[in-house]
Amino acid sequence: MSDHKEYLAKRQLKKGTAGWLLLAGLGVSYVISGDFAGWNFGFAQAGWGGFAIASVLMGLMYYTLVLSLAEMSAAIPAAGGGYSFARQAMGPAGGYLTGLAILIEYALAPAAIVIFIGSAVNALLGVDGPFVYALFYLVFIGIHLAGVGEALKVMMVISGLAVFAIIATAVALIGEFDVNNLYDIAVTDAVGASEFMPMGWYGVWAALPFAMWLFLAVEGVPLAAEEAKDPAKDVPKGIIAAMIFLLFTALLVVVLLAGAVGADVIGKSAVPLVDALKISGNETLATWVNVLGLAGLVASFFSIIYGYSRLVFALSRAGYLPSSLSLTSKRKVPSRALIVPGVFGFLVSLSGEGDLILAMAVVGATVSYALMSLSHILLRIKQPDLIRPYKTPGGVVTSSISLLLSLVALTGVYAFDPRAFNLTFGLFVIGGLYYFFVSKHNLIADSAEEEFALLSQAELELQPDERGELANTV
Repeated sequence: MSDHKEYLAKRQLKKGTAGWLLLAGLGVSYVISGDFAGWNFGFAQAGWGGFAIASVLMGLMYYTLVLSLAEMSAAIPAAGGGYSFARQAMGPAGGYLTGLAILIEYALAPAAIVIFIGSAVNALLGVDGPFVYALFYLVFIGIHLAGVGEALKVMMVISGLAVFAIIATAVALIGEFDVNNLYDIAVTDAVGASEFMPMGWYGVWAALPFAMWLFLAVEGVPLAAEEAKDPAKDVPKGIIAAMIFLLFTALLVVVLLAGAVGADVIGKSAVPLVDALKISGNETLATWVNVLGLAGLVASFFSIIYGYSRLVFALSRAGYLPSSLSLTSKRKVPSRALIVPGVFGFLVSLSGEGDLILAMAVVGATVSYALMSLSHILLRIKQPDLIRPYKTPGGVVTSSISLLLSLVALTGVYAFDPRAFNLTFGLFVIGGLYYFFVSKHNLIADSAEEEFALLSQAELELQPDERGELANTV
């Protein structure tokens, strides 16, 4: 037991850093880049009406998932987020598979986003490529290494600039809205095709991955649970507030951009907010939004780095990944969990295939959503007496909705990009082999309950001077 205490004492995050408002800001920051570009290509797949249906379905999936995560994060406030919930519900193998799915999403997403950042920097300064990718990884991992409080405050400022750009665009375009502009894409002969959804029902299916971009990664808020001031209250409040705000921004961009200048134009645009403003005569604002669009990309890049570091920290601390990755610095920052996946992401970014990488991240995300939703259902059935400071409205009905829709969304990714689906499946096979041959023989506890008990005991038994001494051994 003393060995466990010393082991875990070297792997402690800084408690009480984030209140619910910072957590809500983290949730918005994870996602906000998705409002600036990517989602709009769903218009080309489904037309405005078809994409609107896809967006409602994905909005419902994320909202029901968030309500399920709110309950589990309050009951099991651990840095592993979905991994921690799944381990308690489905044991070590289920926990690892869920953690692996989230890790695929969170390790690949920054690599895709930094490629998009490179394109934005190129448009502004004429510079792109590996130098830009390396610079952004170095700068923003460096900010995270300074400490979680400093990092989250920087993130709030960057996210605030991006949100301002979206709201300013909406205000500028609202007077240009014409409902006829929503239906300017030609009707095809697909099954179910109409003026409202010109590509029919297949188009709705293929548009699901693009609709996900409006909300992708909001589920990462529980990864900050061990650093929250009052996890039982702050994490549920933060993630639900973030989701409600993201539903609002999604409504603004999906309706107002197409309504102002036409769904056909927006469906083909690499920078839909900027192009909508230019076409409507708001040239000056378009220039500013172009600059602030970079802030949106940076916000998501920056916050997802935070997310993957906490997930890698938790998986490593539990023994699923090499234990050295969970060592924390004197600032209580998991330094190696920040740096090693960052190096991996940078190497992946050198491929330059941002769309493919992001599609692979979406595959990982949808698998994790299904497993997290299933975890909520199993915990309600297997552990009805678990203390739940927050309870999901609708109970297992709510999480069953997110489970069903996440499986539908997973098939939608295959409809859009089979290559991304197959490559991600290959990553799951590699990860599964690693668990079977390595991880399962190195777990620090036989169950999630035992792991949480060891963590609590290690934290309570250490004297303040011992904590400082052990933290400085990294």
